Amino acid sequence: MMTFWEPSRVEKMKRDNMVAIAARLMSDFAIRTNLSPSAKRPQRYLWTDAFAVCNFLELHARTDERRFRRCATDMIEQVHRVLGRYRDDDKRGGWISGLEERAGAHHPTAGGLRIGKSLRERSVNEAFDEILEWDRDGQYFHYLTKWMHALCQSAYATNNFEYALWAAELGEAAFNGFAQRSRSGHVVGVYWKMSTDLSRPLIPATGSHDALDGLITFQGAQNALEMSPIKCVGADLSSAVEALSRLCQHKEWSTTDPLGLGGLLFDAGRICQLISKEGHGDVRLLESVLEACRNGLTGLLASHYLDRPTSYRLAFRELGLAIGLQALPHIADVVQKGKDSLRNSRALVDSLLPYESLSVDIVSAWLPRAQSPDEAWQAHRDINDVMLATALAPEMFLSVGQRISEA
Repeated sequence: MMTFWEPSRVEKMKRDNMVAIAARLMSDFAIRTNLSPSAKRPQRYLWTDAFAVCNFLELHARTDERRFRRCATDMIEQVHRVLGRYRDDDKRGGWISGLEERAGAHHPTAGGLRIGKSLRERSVNEAFDEILEWDRDGQYFHYLTKWMHALCQSAYATNNFEYALWAAELGEAAFNGFAQRSRSGHVVGVYWKMSTDLSRPLIPATGSHDALDGLITFQGAQNALEMSPIKCVGADLSSAVEALSRLCQHKEWSTTDPLGLGGLLFDAGRICQLISKEGHGDVRLLESVLEACRNGLTGLLASHYLDRPTSYRLAFRELGLAIGLQALPHIADVVQKGKDSLRNSRALVDSLLPYESLSVDIVSAWLPRAQSPDEAWQAHRDINDVMLATALAPEMFLSVGQRISEA
Protein backbone atom coordinates (compact mmCIF):
# COMPACT_ATOMS: atom_id res chain seq x y z
CA MET A 1 0.00 0.00 0.00
CA MET A 2 1.37 3.43 -0.98
CA THR A 3 1.92 5.78 1.93
CA PHE A 4 1.86 9.56 1.86
CA TRP A 5 5.60 9.98 2.27
CA GLU A 6 6.70 7.73 -0.59
CA PRO A 7 8.66 9.73 -3.23
CA SER A 8 6.43 8.73 -6.11
CA ARG A 9 3.35 10.05 -4.28
CA VAL A 10 5.12 13.27 -3.28
CA GLU A 11 6.36 13.88 -6.81
CA LYS A 12 2.87 13.31 -8.20
CA MET A 13 1.43 15.83 -5.76
CA LYS A 14 4.09 18.35 -6.79
CA ARG A 15 3.31 17.82 -10.46
CA ASP A 16 -0.42 18.12 -9.87
CA ASN A 17 0.10 21.39 -8.00
CA MET A 18 2.29 22.77 -10.79
CA VAL A 19 -0.32 21.84 -13.37
CA ALA A 20 -3.02 23.57 -11.32
CA ILE A 21 -0.94 26.76 -11.15
CA ALA A 22 -0.20 26.58 -14.88
CA ALA A 23 -3.88 26.07 -15.63
CA ARG A 24 -4.83 29.15 -13.61
CA LEU A 25 -2.16 31.27 -15.27
CA MET A 26 -3.25 30.19 -18.75
CA SER A 27 -6.96 30.58 -18.04
CA ASP A 28 -6.39 34.13 -16.81
CA PHE A 29 -4.21 34.85 -19.85
CA ALA A 30 -6.94 33.62 -22.21
CA ILE A 31 -9.50 35.97 -20.63
CA ARG A 32 -7.12 38.92 -20.33
CA THR A 33 -6.03 38.81 -24.01
CA ASN A 34 -9.56 38.29 -25.36
CA LEU A 35 -8.99 34.72 -26.48
CA SER A 36 -11.73 33.12 -24.40
CA PRO A 37 -14.30 34.44 -24.69
CA SER A 38 -13.28 35.80 -28.08
CA ALA A 39 -13.55 39.56 -28.59
CA LYS A 40 -13.38 41.89 -31.57
CA ARG A 41 -9.93 43.21 -30.66
CA PRO A 42 -7.83 40.33 -29.32
CA GLN A 43 -4.37 41.11 -27.96
CA ARG A 44 -2.07 38.81 -29.86
CA TYR A 45 1.74 38.74 -29.59
CA LEU A 46 3.53 36.05 -31.58
CA TRP A 47 6.29 34.98 -29.17
CA THR A 48 4.00 34.70 -26.15
CA ASP A 49 1.26 33.01 -28.15
CA ALA A 50 3.65 30.33 -29.45
CA PHE A 51 4.43 29.28 -25.89
CA ALA A 52 0.74 29.58 -25.00
CA VAL A 53 -0.36 27.15 -27.71
CA CYS A 54 2.07 24.54 -26.39
CA ASN A 55 0.89 25.22 -22.83
CA PHE A 56 -2.76 24.71 -23.71
CA LEU A 57 -1.94 21.45 -25.50
CA GLU A 58 0.12 20.30 -22.52
CA LEU A 59 -2.72 21.11 -20.12
CA HIS A 60 -5.12 19.14 -22.31
CA ALA A 61 -2.74 16.17 -22.23
CA ARG A 62 -2.42 16.43 -18.43
CA THR A 63 -6.06 17.05 -17.54
CA ASP A 64 -8.06 15.81 -20.54
CA GLU A 65 -10.14 19.01 -20.30
CA ARG A 66 -11.31 19.84 -23.82
CA ARG A 67 -11.39 23.58 -23.11
CA PHE A 68 -7.60 23.68 -23.18
CA ARG A 69 -7.41 22.04 -26.59
CA ARG A 70 -10.06 24.47 -27.82
CA CYS A 71 -7.99 27.38 -26.52
CA ALA A 72 -4.98 26.11 -28.50
CA THR A 73 -6.88 25.77 -31.78
CA ASP A 74 -8.75 29.04 -31.27
CA MET A 75 -5.46 30.81 -30.61
CA ILE A 76 -3.97 29.51 -33.85
CA GLU A 77 -6.97 30.79 -35.78
CA GLN A 78 -6.86 34.13 -33.97
CA VAL A 79 -3.10 34.64 -34.44
CA HIS A 80 -3.39 33.99 -38.15
CA ARG A 81 -6.42 36.25 -38.50
CA VAL A 82 -4.75 39.10 -36.58
CA LEU A 83 -1.00 38.81 -37.19
CA GLY A 84 -1.26 37.37 -40.69
CA ARG A 85 -2.94 40.57 -41.83
CA TYR A 86 -1.91 44.22 -41.88
CA ARG A 87 -2.65 46.37 -38.85
CA ASP A 88 -5.78 48.50 -38.67
CA ASP A 89 -3.64 51.65 -38.71
CA ASP A 90 -1.73 50.55 -41.85
CA LYS A 91 -2.67 52.03 -45.22
CA ARG A 92 -2.33 48.56 -46.64
CA GLY A 93 -5.01 45.99 -45.92
CA GLY A 94 -5.76 42.30 -46.14
CA TRP A 95 -3.36 39.38 -45.86
CA ILE A 96 0.35 40.17 -45.61
CA SER A 97 0.95 37.57 -48.31
CA GLY A 98 -1.03 39.64 -50.80
CA LEU A 99 -3.36 36.71 -51.46
CA GLU A 100 -7.04 37.39 -51.94
CA GLU A 101 -9.33 36.69 -49.01
CA ARG A 102 -10.20 33.02 -49.55
CA ALA A 103 -6.70 31.96 -50.66
CA GLY A 104 -5.19 33.91 -47.76
CA ALA A 105 -7.39 32.08 -45.28
CA HIS A 106 -6.21 28.74 -46.71
CA HIS A 107 -2.56 29.83 -46.56
CA PRO A 108 -2.49 32.26 -43.61
CA THR A 109 1.27 32.05 -43.01
CA ALA A 110 2.40 32.44 -46.63
CA GLY A 111 3.52 36.03 -46.08
CA GLY A 112 4.85 35.57 -42.57
CA LEU A 113 3.31 36.91 -39.35
CA ARG A 114 3.60 40.25 -37.61
CA ILE A 115 5.26 40.50 -34.19
CA GLY A 116 2.25 42.19 -32.60
CA LYS A 117 4.06 45.25 -31.19
CA SER A 118 2.11 48.25 -29.93
CA LEU A 119 3.38 50.71 -32.57
CA ARG A 120 3.26 50.45 -36.36
CA GLU A 121 6.50 49.69 -38.14
CA ARG A 122 8.93 52.46 -39.05
CA SER A 123 8.21 53.85 -42.50
CA VAL A 124 10.88 54.16 -45.19
CA ASN A 125 11.40 57.87 -44.53
CA GLU A 126 11.37 57.73 -40.71
CA ALA A 127 14.65 58.05 -38.81
CA PHE A 128 15.80 55.02 -36.85
CA ASP A 129 15.31 55.30 -33.08
CA GLU A 130 16.95 52.40 -31.23
CA ILE A 131 14.73 52.68 -28.16
CA LEU A 132 11.49 53.23 -30.06
CA GLU A 133 12.26 50.36 -32.43
CA TRP A 134 11.65 47.84 -29.62
CA ASP A 135 7.98 48.85 -29.62
CA ARG A 136 7.56 48.96 -33.40
CA ASP A 137 5.92 46.21 -35.42
CA GLY A 138 7.42 44.17 -38.25
CA GLN A 139 8.60 40.56 -38.34
CA TYR A 140 11.22 38.75 -36.24
CA PHE A 141 12.75 35.54 -37.59
CA HIS A 142 13.07 33.96 -34.16
CA TYR A 143 9.38 34.65 -33.45
CA LEU A 144 8.39 32.96 -36.70
CA THR A 145 10.38 29.85 -35.81
CA LYS A 146 8.70 29.67 -32.40
CA TRP A 147 5.32 29.78 -34.11
CA MET A 148 6.42 27.10 -36.60
CA HIS A 149 7.30 24.88 -33.65
CA ALA A 150 3.92 25.52 -32.02
CA LEU A 151 2.14 24.64 -35.28
CA CYS A 152 4.08 21.40 -35.65
CA GLN A 153 3.30 20.36 -32.08
CA SER A 154 -0.35 21.20 -32.73
CA ALA A 155 -0.32 18.92 -35.77
CA TYR A 156 0.80 15.97 -33.64
CA ALA A 157 -1.48 16.77 -30.71
CA THR A 158 -4.65 17.25 -32.78
CA ASN A 159 -3.80 14.98 -35.73
CA ASN A 160 -4.53 17.94 -38.02
CA PHE A 161 -1.46 18.09 -40.25
CA GLU A 162 -2.65 21.19 -42.05
CA TYR A 163 -0.87 22.91 -39.17
CA ALA A 164 2.40 21.30 -40.31
CA LEU A 165 1.81 22.54 -43.84
CA TRP A 166 1.25 26.06 -42.50
CA ALA A 167 4.49 25.72 -40.52
CA ALA A 168 6.37 24.78 -43.69
CA GLU A 169 4.83 27.63 -45.63
CA LEU A 170 5.82 30.01 -42.85
CA GLY A 171 9.36 28.63 -42.96
CA GLU A 172 9.57 29.22 -46.68
CA ALA A 173 8.33 32.80 -46.30
CA ALA A 174 10.72 33.42 -43.40
CA PHE A 175 13.76 32.11 -45.24
CA ASN A 176 12.98 33.96 -48.46
CA GLY A 177 12.35 37.17 -46.56
CA PHE A 178 15.11 37.11 -43.94
CA ALA A 179 18.01 35.51 -45.83
CA GLN A 180 20.88 37.95 -46.22
CA ARG A 181 22.62 37.24 -49.53
CA SER A 182 25.94 38.18 -51.03
CA ARG A 183 26.18 39.72 -54.48
CA SER A 184 26.71 36.24 -55.87
CA GLY A 185 23.46 35.08 -54.28
CA HIS A 186 24.90 32.99 -51.45
CA VAL A 187 23.14 33.15 -48.07
CA VAL A 188 25.54 34.78 -45.62
CA GLY A 189 23.23 35.50 -42.69
CA VAL A 190 19.72 35.97 -41.35
CA TYR A 191 18.43 39.49 -40.78
CA TRP A 192 17.24 40.31 -37.26
CA LYS A 193 14.07 42.25 -38.11
CA MET A 194 12.17 42.78 -41.35
CA SER A 195 9.30 45.00 -42.42
CA THR A 196 5.81 43.56 -42.24
CA ASP A 197 5.77 42.80 -45.97
CA LEU A 198 9.33 41.38 -45.80
CA SER A 199 10.51 43.89 -48.40
CA ARG A 200 13.27 45.56 -46.35
CA PRO A 201 15.29 44.98 -43.19
CA LEU A 202 14.31 47.19 -40.26
CA ILE A 203 17.38 46.05 -38.31
CA PRO A 204 20.05 44.74 -40.70
CA ALA A 205 22.09 43.03 -37.97
CA THR A 206 22.00 39.24 -37.78
CA GLY A 207 20.80 37.29 -34.76
CA SER A 208 23.52 35.21 -33.09
CA HIS A 209 21.34 32.08 -32.83
CA ASP A 210 18.77 32.65 -35.59
CA ALA A 211 20.44 30.38 -38.14
CA LEU A 212 20.71 27.58 -35.55
CA ASP A 213 17.12 27.99 -34.40
CA GLY A 214 15.95 28.13 -38.01
CA LEU A 215 17.84 24.99 -39.02
CA ILE A 216 16.44 22.89 -36.18
CA THR A 217 12.91 24.27 -36.55
CA PHE A 218 12.88 23.71 -40.30
CA GLN A 219 14.09 20.13 -39.80
CA GLY A 220 11.29 19.67 -37.28
CA ALA A 221 8.78 20.93 -39.83
CA GLN A 222 10.16 18.54 -42.43
CA ASN A 223 9.77 15.70 -39.95
CA ALA A 224 6.17 16.72 -39.23
CA LEU A 225 5.33 16.69 -42.95
CA GLU A 226 6.90 13.25 -43.31
CA MET A 227 4.82 11.97 -40.40
CA SER A 228 1.57 13.28 -41.87
CA PRO A 229 -0.95 10.49 -42.61
CA ILE A 230 -1.90 12.40 -45.75
CA LYS A 231 0.40 13.77 -48.43
CA CYS A 232 1.02 17.46 -47.79
CA VAL A 233 1.82 19.24 -51.02
CA GLY A 234 3.29 22.67 -50.44
CA ALA A 235 6.43 24.41 -49.31
CA ASP A 236 9.83 22.75 -49.76
CA LEU A 237 12.32 23.58 -47.02
CA SER A 238 15.22 21.42 -48.27
CA SER A 239 17.21 24.27 -49.85
CA ALA A 240 16.66 26.44 -46.78
CA VAL A 241 17.90 23.62 -44.52
CA GLU A 242 21.03 23.23 -46.65
CA ALA A 243 21.76 26.97 -46.55
CA LEU A 244 21.15 27.26 -42.80
CA SER A 245 23.27 24.17 -42.19
CA ARG A 246 26.20 25.85 -43.95
CA LEU A 247 25.71 28.96 -41.81
CA CYS A 248 25.88 26.81 -38.67
CA GLN A 249 29.22 25.18 -39.47
CA HIS A 250 32.12 26.04 -37.15
CA LYS A 251 30.14 28.64 -35.21
CA GLU A 252 30.58 29.69 -31.59
CA TRP A 253 27.19 29.72 -29.84
CA SER A 254 28.20 30.61 -26.28
CA THR A 255 26.22 33.24 -24.40
CA THR A 256 25.63 34.13 -20.75
CA ASP A 257 22.21 35.66 -21.44
CA PRO A 258 19.65 33.51 -19.57
CA LEU A 259 17.08 33.55 -22.38
CA GLY A 260 19.73 32.79 -24.98
CA LEU A 261 21.04 29.92 -22.85
CA GLY A 262 17.55 28.54 -22.46
CA GLY A 263 17.15 28.67 -26.22
CA LEU A 264 20.41 26.75 -26.71
CA LEU A 265 19.30 24.03 -24.29
CA PHE A 266 15.94 23.87 -26.08
CA ASP A 267 17.79 23.52 -29.38
CA ALA A 268 20.06 20.81 -27.98
CA GLY A 269 17.02 18.87 -26.83
CA ARG A 270 15.43 19.13 -30.24
CA ILE A 271 18.64 18.07 -32.01
CA CYS A 272 18.71 14.95 -29.81
CA GLN A 273 15.14 14.09 -30.72
CA LEU A 274 15.82 14.68 -34.41
CA ILE A 275 18.94 12.48 -34.27
CA SER A 276 16.73 9.67 -33.00
CA LYS A 277 14.47 10.16 -36.03
CA GLU A 278 16.08 8.78 -39.17
CA GLY A 279 17.36 11.36 -41.61
CA HIS A 280 17.51 14.39 -39.28
CA GLY A 281 19.88 15.80 -36.71
CA ASP A 282 23.62 16.55 -36.64
CA VAL A 283 25.87 15.00 -33.97
CA ARG A 284 28.69 17.50 -34.48
CA LEU A 285 26.25 20.38 -34.18
CA LEU A 286 24.88 18.85 -30.98
CA GLU A 287 28.36 18.72 -29.49
CA SER A 288 29.07 22.37 -30.30
CA VAL A 289 25.73 23.47 -28.82
CA LEU A 290 26.22 21.41 -25.65
CA GLU A 291 29.70 22.88 -25.21
CA ALA A 292 28.24 26.38 -25.60
CA CYS A 293 25.61 25.54 -22.97
CA ARG A 294 28.29 24.42 -20.53
CA ASN A 295 30.44 27.51 -21.14
CA GLY A 296 27.44 29.82 -20.86
CA LEU A 297 26.12 28.32 -17.64
CA THR A 298 29.58 28.46 -16.08
CA GLY A 299 29.88 32.12 -17.04
CA LEU A 300 26.38 33.01 -15.87
CA LEU A 301 26.89 31.53 -12.42
CA ALA A 302 30.35 33.09 -12.12
CA SER A 303 28.80 36.51 -12.75
CA HIS A 304 26.41 36.04 -9.77
CA TYR A 305 23.67 37.56 -11.92
CA LEU A 306 21.05 35.26 -10.41
CA ASP A 307 22.05 36.39 -6.91
CA ARG A 308 20.84 39.93 -7.58
CA PRO A 309 17.45 41.06 -6.22
CA THR A 310 14.64 40.11 -8.60
CA SER A 311 13.77 43.79 -8.94
CA TYR A 312 16.91 44.15 -11.08
CA ARG A 313 16.12 41.16 -13.32
CA LEU A 314 13.61 40.18 -16.00
CA ALA A 315 11.46 37.18 -15.19
CA PHE A 316 10.70 35.94 -18.69
CA ARG A 317 14.40 35.82 -19.65
CA GLU A 318 15.24 33.63 -16.66
CA LEU A 319 12.14 31.50 -17.12
CA GLY A 320 13.40 30.78 -20.63
CA LEU A 321 16.49 29.30 -19.00
CA ALA A 322 14.35 27.35 -16.52
CA ILE A 323 12.44 25.83 -19.44
CA GLY A 324 15.58 24.89 -21.36
CA LEU A 325 17.23 23.30 -18.33
CA GLN A 326 14.36 20.84 -18.11
CA ALA A 327 15.44 19.40 -21.47
CA LEU A 328 18.60 18.02 -19.84
CA PRO A 329 17.15 14.69 -18.58
CA HIS A 330 15.74 14.00 -22.04
CA ILE A 331 19.05 14.92 -23.68
CA ALA A 332 20.86 12.58 -21.28
CA ASP A 333 18.43 9.77 -22.05
CA VAL A 334 18.95 10.03 -25.82
CA VAL A 335 22.72 10.33 -25.50
CA GLN A 336 23.04 7.40 -23.10
CA LYS A 337 20.86 5.14 -25.25
CA GLY A 338 22.22 6.46 -28.53
CA LYS A 339 24.67 5.19 -31.08
CA ASP A 340 28.46 5.26 -30.75
CA SER A 341 28.46 8.53 -32.70
CA LEU A 342 27.08 10.18 -29.55
CA ARG A 343 29.95 8.94 -27.36
CA ASN A 344 31.70 12.31 -27.30
CA SER A 345 28.48 13.99 -26.17
CA ARG A 346 28.16 11.91 -23.02
CA ALA A 347 30.86 13.72 -21.04
CA LEU A 348 29.36 17.08 -22.04
CA VAL A 349 25.92 15.98 -20.89
CA ASP A 350 27.32 14.66 -17.60
CA SER A 351 28.87 18.08 -16.98
CA LEU A 352 25.52 19.78 -17.63
CA LEU A 353 23.20 17.58 -15.57
CA PRO A 354 24.13 19.17 -12.21
CA TYR A 355 22.71 22.46 -13.52
CA GLU A 356 19.22 20.98 -13.91
CA SER A 357 18.25 21.93 -10.34
CA LEU A 358 18.82 25.59 -11.24
CA SER A 359 15.45 25.43 -12.99
CA VAL A 360 13.72 24.83 -9.66
CA ASP A 361 15.61 27.74 -8.09
CA ILE A 362 14.51 30.12 -10.87
CA VAL A 363 10.86 29.07 -10.74
CA SER A 364 10.88 29.28 -6.93
CA ALA A 365 12.27 32.82 -7.12
CA TRP A 366 9.55 34.06 -9.46
CA LEU A 367 6.47 32.08 -8.48
CA PRO A 368 5.61 34.30 -5.48
CA ARG A 369 5.83 37.37 -7.74
CA ALA A 370 3.28 35.83 -10.10
CA GLN A 371 0.90 34.86 -7.32
CA SER A 372 0.93 38.43 -5.95
CA PRO A 373 1.86 40.45 -9.06
CA ASP A 374 3.82 43.63 -8.35
CA GLU A 375 4.56 46.52 -10.70
CA ALA A 376 7.65 44.85 -12.20
CA TRP A 377 5.77 41.62 -12.94
CA GLN A 378 2.78 43.50 -14.32
CA ALA A 379 4.99 45.39 -16.79
CA HIS A 380 5.49 42.12 -18.70
CA ARG A 381 2.63 40.12 -17.25
CA ASP A 382 1.50 38.21 -20.34
CA ILE A 383 4.93 36.90 -21.30
CA ASN A 384 5.89 36.33 -17.65
CA ASP A 385 2.74 34.35 -16.87
CA VAL A 386 2.88 32.25 -20.02
CA MET A 387 6.57 31.38 -19.73
CA LEU A 388 6.14 30.57 -16.04
CA ALA A 389 3.35 28.18 -17.04
CA THR A 390 5.70 26.60 -19.59
CA ALA A 391 8.38 26.20 -16.92
CA LEU A 392 5.84 24.45 -14.68
CA ALA A 393 4.68 22.03 -17.42
CA PRO A 394 7.19 22.08 -20.31
CA GLU A 395 6.85 18.69 -21.99
CA MET A 396 4.83 19.74 -25.06
CA PHE A 397 7.03 22.73 -25.73
CA LEU A 398 10.25 20.71 -25.37
CA SER A 399 9.05 17.97 -27.71
CA VAL A 400 9.61 17.36 -31.39
CA GLY A 401 6.69 15.24 -32.45
CA GLN A 402 4.82 13.18 -29.93
CA ARG A 403 4.96 14.65 -26.43
CA ILE A 404 8.01 13.47 -24.49
CA SER A 405 7.30 11.51 -21.33
CA GLU A 406 7.57 13.24 -17.99
CA ALA A 407 10.98 13.09 -16.36
